[in-house]
This record gives sequence, C-alpha cells and structure tokens, in this order.
Amino acid sequence: MEDKHWTVRIHITEDGDDTRAEAVLTTQDTPEDLMAVTGRGVAHRNPVDRPVPEIGDELAASRALEDLAIRLHDVASDDIVNLAGPAEMEGSRAWERP
Repeated sequence: MEDKHWTVRIHITEDGDDTRAEAVLTTQDTPEDLMAVTGRGVAHRNPVDRPVPEIGDELAASRALEDLAIRLHDVASDDIVNLAGPAEMEGSRAWERP
C-alpha cells in the first residue's frame, strides 16, 4: 500500500470580536477521486476581555477541526453502510445463518 497524503487547510477570518475558521480536508488518490470535507468553527471575544487575536484564532480553528472530524466520521459511517460487508459472490449467502 502506498502512502497517502491528505491536506487540511484552515482559513481564518476576523470581524470585530468574532473569529470564524473553516477547515477543509482534501484527499486525492487519483484525479477522479477528489474528495473535500469542510468543518466550521466560531469564536466570540467577550468585550470585557483583553483583545488577544491568537486566542480567537485557536478557538475557532480547534472548533473547525472538531467539526471536520465529526463530518469525516459521518462520511466513513456512510461508506461502511453502503460499501462494507462481504463481497457479493454468485450463490453466496454470507449473511444468512446456516
């Protein structure tokens, strides 16, 4: 099996006290197998807190990655339901009890 390389890019935007992050996972084993999954996260600074932009970036990015993980798990779960199990063989009844 060859090594695979998946890429996650995180895009962060700030608007006043709000920070938004988008984490996009792309996989591409072959040109026709391109897959992208996106997670999103938001952070809001309390107006009484000191403005430290890095904290908003970290929180929003971590939340986007958490959302991405959940969405990727959902993709895998759907694939298990649709694609897993024994291969169909002619005359085989692998899922039936003897």
